Amino acid sequence: MNNISLNIDKTAGFIAEGAVKAYAPKVQEALEMLEKGNGLGNDFLGWLHLPSSITEEHLNDIQETANTLRELCDVVVVAGIGGSYLGARAVIEALSNNFHCYLKGNNPAIIYAGHNISEDYLFELTEFLKDKKFGVINISKSGTTTETALAFRLLKKQCEDQRGIEVARKVIVAVTDAKRGAARTTADNEGYKSFIIPDNVGGRFSVLTPVGLLPIAIAGFDIKALVKGAADMEAATAPEVPFEENIAAVYAATRNALYADGKKIEILVNYQPKLHYVSEWWKQLYGESEGKENKGIFPASVDFSTDLHSMGQWIQQGERTIFETVISVENTNHSLVVPTDEKNLDGLNFLAGKHVDEVNKMAELGTLLAHVDGGVPNLRIVMPKLDEYYIGQLLYFFEKGCGVSGYVLGVNPFDQPGVEDYKRNMFALLGKPGYEAETEAIKARLG
Repeated sequence: MNNISLNIDKTAGFIAEGAVKAYAPKVQEALEMLEKGNGLGNDFLGWLHLPSSITEEHLNDIQETANTLRELCDVVVVAGIGGSYLGARAVIEALSNNFHCYLKGNNPAIIYAGHNISEDYLFELTEFLKDKKFGVINISKSGTTTETALAFRLLKKQCEDQRGIEVARKVIVAVTDAKRGAARTTADNEGYKSFIIPDNVGGRFSVLTPVGLLPIAIAGFDIKALVKGAADMEAATAPEVPFEENIAAVYAATRNALYADGKKIEILVNYQPKLHYVSEWWKQLYGESEGKENKGIFPASVDFSTDLHSMGQWIQQGERTIFETVISVENTNHSLVVPTDEKNLDGLNFLAGKHVDEVNKMAELGTLLAHVDGGVPNLRIVMPKLDEYYIGQLLYFFEKGCGVSGYVLGVNPFDQPGVEDYKRNMFALLGKPGYEAETEAIKARLG
């Protein structure tokens, strides 16, 4: 099978000739730092060789648990925040029918909680579940993350009340730390089936752990093909692969060359609505990994051609601090041809007989040319099709590119110290025990 590919031709003229190649030594150093584990954040490199190390037995265990929930549930709630749900949602949405939420099929509906603290959202969720045979996947290393723990407290009680404690024990699954934390204690006390989040894999890199694989399997998708795609991309981006052939290396080098030339915002573009949550996952991956020490490219995303009628104006003629990375899918999974209309009131008979995807592809090409002419460099990632194998490749490509790019930038790509700031303030404002000093300090600030 072919690998996904990267084309950077449309960055020419925006950066000096040879600028990308000039980053090759730094990129190679970053690749070797990852491989040797001697760089910043080296205690969170468990994702690096994860695809090639996942065993058949492990995947079978996940699939068996998924089958149990598929048999006992018509809805499964994934309770998690950030990487604890975005990776799974990205894959599930990319592979699902666009209108799967309205279809009755053999697969349980996968819905999400624990990623916000909206009372209306949680009330409406609990109302929706009142007549449903539902299960829960509680994803949290600590079990005390406010958003997820609050949602799980509500869901656990409702599941036990509706389905009985014995059934609840079969349809609640914990994905958590091996030994520590409230979620681990609860799982052990209640007898839940559990899977481990490896200590050396951070949340935003965890999609190929049970964090992502279990929900994806419950949704009815082939997790073995997903892992195979990631494993093949792991091999294709190894340090010994020549720079020009290593798409993660070239991507990292190109991003940093553009950033050094004043391109501070990267916009991830898709022309397939199914890829919307891949963009959301990517934004967390790169934003949380690189945005440190007052440095880092700001990750944004758009869905084209939809957003061409809104953000397209800014992209075409706004401040020239941006570049685009386009995910282009070569082949569709379905066929639909534009019909002829005798009256031709809409003037579209010139498209009659063409596949809809040909129209979409010309919109893609026309936009690329317009944006490049308007001063926006473009990178293009080409996927042969949307399936488990190529999604696995794409996910690992972005993970590897992120680790390399962060090291080239000079930051630790694997920590997130800034994320803790809002939590301290929130706990102080809510009067959480142990935060008395912070509470007094905030009161003084607020007068």
